[in-house]
Amino acid sequence: MRCSRPSRICRLRVGRATRGFTVGSEGPDNKPPAPQKGLDSWIMPSTLQLSISIMGAQMLISVEMPDSAEAAHAGLRTGALPLGGGTHLMTRLNDAATGDLRLVSLRKAGLSGILVEGGGASPGAATTLAGAGGATVTLGAATTLADVEDDARLRYLSPCVRSIASPPVRSLATVAGNLFVPQPYGDLAAALLALDAELDVLGADGTRREPLERVVADGLPAGDLVTSIRFTAPAEGTFRFYKASRRRLNSGSIVTVAARITIEDGLVRDVRLALGGLSRRLLRASGAERVLRGAPLTPEVIAQAAEADVIEPFDDAYASAWYRARVYPVHLRRALLGS
Repeated sequence: MRCSRPSRICRLRVGRATRGFTVGSEGPDNKPPAPQKGLDSWIMPSTLQLSISIMGAQMLISVEMPDSAEAAHAGLRTGALPLGGGTHLMTRLNDAATGDLRLVSLRKAGLSGILVEGGGASPGAATTLAGAGGATVTLGAATTLADVEDDARLRYLSPCVRSIASPPVRSLATVAGNLFVPQPYGDLAAALLALDAELDVLGADGTRREPLERVVADGLPAGDLVTSIRFTAPAEGTFRFYKASRRRLNSGSIVTVAARITIEDGLVRDVRLALGGLSRRLLRASGAERVLRGAPLTPEVIAQAAEADVIEPFDDAYASAWYRARVYPVHLRRALLGS
């Protein structure tokens, strides 16, 4: 993305609470106004409007910056798109057609933060709480992946989060945004699907609770806003994550396996499996779960589990459909056995 005629064309137009000016234009009347209520009130106005040129096509981008979830939802109801970290949405501009684009930034909408409650440990006891299991974890929709990575109470998610993109991207990308990126991305979404996560969704009739599994399958109505993600923390050693990719950083998945599994007396008592990178959308491997329950984790049982679900692999720049289908049983075994 680049600005066309940067001395004239890039414009910053702000709401009533702040003033407007033209970036880079000459003359005293076009100088940026002095901050009125501290620096943030100047650099973070209520509305931004940018005129840009992409591949010779002119586009006006309007970015609203509401200060509450309700105000953000109101903007989405009028046809605007949500803007979290922008790591995926902004790349789509390279393929955008001419016309205007309206975005609603979630940065100031009060949707960031991590809350961990219960689980038999006192709040703030990060080491104990992370391994206790049973705690209710709530992630604000606009919480960044870097915040999740840095929270000691969520260390079971670290292998997953660290496999996503690179540190600069994770400092911008948001939890809710990762739920809606296309495959072969969305590795945190696979982990949350394995953890049976639920979403708090603000819609036309107020806030409701939706299983992530249903949202992955059916999507959300236009204008609805995910405000938070909830799940039960797994007991220590019961959550497993494995991702096969071409390189360690900035690579889409070839196969992603996330599993919450409980083993007693050498047998699988309970298991929940989520698969990413294999098909055009995330999958709940319910067939594999049925094969594994009550059985030992032997290579033979895992091989049967790998054949139990209908999977439609696809071709992309990272791997062919043929290759994905061939290596899936291998990576499923590695994920379940922790090897």
